[in-house]
Amino acid sequence: MGKRESIRAVISEEVDESTFPLIEEFFEKRLDKVVTILGCRKNSRDGDGVYDEVLSMVEKALIKIAMRRSNNVKTAAADFLGINRNTLHNKIKKMKV
Repeated sequence: MGKRESIRAVISEEVDESTFPLIEEFFEKRLDKVVTILGCRKNSRDGDGVYDEVLSMVEKALIKIAMRRSNNVKTAAADFLGINRNTLHNKIKKMKV
């Protein structure tokens, strides 16, 4: 069993798949508040729209979480996120995470 399969097995033991709609609902409610705040600003950061700002925030948060969970080992963090290590490195450099 590979690393991802073992992680999925642990998750499926702890979280029933019926929980995912609840997670999506929770996330959507929180995201709605974020979008409201961002939408009220007259000038978006760097000229980005709400969509780009939210994606940037989520991506940055995911990278921070992955780096924490991997004890700042980029290869492990990239594996966790399902992206190439060089891609992760470039995103960290660009975002100044």
